[in-house]
Amino acid sequence: MALATSRARSRWRSLTAVEVAASISLGATLLAVAVPTFAREMHRSRFVEAVDGLDRIGAGAVAFALDRPIAQAFPPGAPLTPAVPPRGRCEADPPGTWDGPTWTSLAFQPATPGAPHCFAFGFDSALSATRSTFRAVAHGDLDGDGVQSTFEITGHSFANDPRGPAVDRGMYVDSEVE
Repeated sequence: MALATSRARSRWRSLTAVEVAASISLGATLLAVAVPTFAREMHRSRFVEAVDGLDRIGAGAVAFALDRPIAQAFPPGAPLTPAVPPRGRCEADPPGTWDGPTWTSLAFQPATPGAPHCFAFGFDSALSATRSTFRAVAHGDLDGDGVQSTFEITGHSFANDPRGPAVDRGMYVDSEVE
């Protein structure tokens, strides 16, 4: 047993300073690449709820408008739901929160019933006989500092537009890293 311990010690003693330095620099290089990548991916994942939610609202609004006249293309507006975004944490909504006529027409809930979510969503529409538009927003205060991230999409349905109702290109983002 003493001979095996002696050999193990001699292996460690046989490492040169260059080998130790190379090992440390290799480990440091891996950390220098892995940590920022992990942090960036973690940061992106916090905004998936807002982007995905607005995509689903936009798809619901277009589907709603497909078989309706321009003056009734989109459902009426719905206030920010919940009225105040959760501050610094995700929260589950009480039952019935998303049962309003607008959210039902858009077939939208931010998460499965009872599951917590971090953003509040709102929907506005402006309707006329020749041009109807909508705006959907998501507000969140992910770090609880009182400053909110805002994500917004818009869409339209115009008379005589062969493309039909559509979500406008792009997404407005303010204070993404709030």
